[in-house]
Amino acid sequence: MISNAPEFSTFITELNQLADIRADERTVHTQARKSLRTLIATDAWLPAACAIPRADRYAQYLLHCDPLERFSVVSFVWAKDQATPVHNHTVWGLVGILRGAEQCDEYAIENGRVVSCGHSHVMRAGDVEAVSPTLGDWHRVSNADSAGVTVSIHVYGGNIGAIKRARVADSGALVEFVSGYDGQAVWA
Repeated sequence: MISNAPEFSTFITELNQLADIRADERTVHTQARKSLRTLIATDAWLPAACAIPRADRYAQYLLHCDPLERFSVVSFVWAKDQATPVHNHTVWGLVGILRGAEQCDEYAIENGRVVSCGHSHVMRAGDVEAVSPTLGDWHRVSNADSAGVTVSIHVYGGNIGAIKRARVADSGALVEFVSGYDGQAVWA
């Protein structure tokens, strides 16, 4: 971990404490949400290399993965008009907007098919929301900042870059995938 990033170090310490006591999902969402809001109140702690967009799709940079893979912290970087496919997570998660804005379109599984819930919302800098199989786990996310790049900080209840998940292909079929990460881990 980089010692000159005290905000991030404090955040990781707080996540470790929740993981150490094996807090239930509701407690994690409540406590980690407060910690994430504090972290994203400023962005000087994020290395510039973890805020660089890709030309072809959104970028996903690993900032920290707990050695026991109890949680991971990732920066997502969105250039104009970039979006994810509709996908799930299979674990709890929190998303905090550091810069810009994201649009989230919600989906659900009905009769074995992923369908739109008809709900979408825009998150702006400072906003935090939760995802989880117990709360709603299917969505599509896109950059909602027409003026530039959006950066969001995601926290997941596992090593999200190594977890087998599902996305909706152009054909409508569900396809398993493992997202991996762009670049190298900044903090181990």
